[in-house]
Amino acid sequence: MASVAVRDVVKVYRRDTQEVRVLDGLSLDIADGEFVALMGPSGSGKTTLLNLIGGIDQPTSGDVIVGGTSIGRLGGRALADWRAASIGFIFQLYNLMPVLTAQQNVELPLLLVKMSGAERKRRAKTVLELVGLGDRVSHYPRQLSGGQEQRVAIARALVSDPKVLLADEPTGDLDRRSADEILGLLERLNKEFKKTIVMVTHDPHAAERATRRFHLEKGVLSA
Repeated sequence: MASVAVRDVVKVYRRDTQEVRVLDGLSLDIADGEFVALMGPSGSGKTTLLNLIGGIDQPTSGDVIVGGTSIGRLGGRALADWRAASIGFIFQLYNLMPVLTAQQNVELPLLLVKMSGAERKRRAKTVLELVGLGDRVSHYPRQLSGGQEQRVAIARALVSDPKVLLADEPTGDLDRRSADEILGLLERLNKEFKKTIVMVTHDPHAAERATRRFHLEKGVLSA
């Protein structure tokens, strides 16, 4: 079964009087439990495609179906609720709140759902242990290395147990050793926990970890 189905998607941005066609009739099927890497030059539409799958952006035409839900038909609160339950986002820049501890950062997505404070803390601690930071729950971002900050960000993406993880250049700001550790963690989440992962990367070394690789060039996808 396809976890993600992108059907004939066109995405056009308007800049003043100009139209920029970022995605041009793109179709893609990602099976449940796949680890897919999207590669291509800057401006090729990789992040746009990721944002469409995550419901952050809407296609100009075409359809995006994630976990059986056509997300173009959702709006407002329904879309926000779907995104909170179904998608985990991992970014190049970890986007952690500097005034919050690792545990408090991981708890943030759970503030959007009805859940007791005790359950939030339990879940956050569980995923921090999963990513190897069980001894860092009370540390602030400034007390962590870049690799550890990215692990906190991955824990935050996992805490609501989403169907799909979307990773945008997750190793782009890390040294090779830290990058390899993060890629190893993503592989483990894919193989052991059957998470569907879509990763944008410019790094062939990172792309090798995926089960399938695609190249995006001027809005057109090739295997």
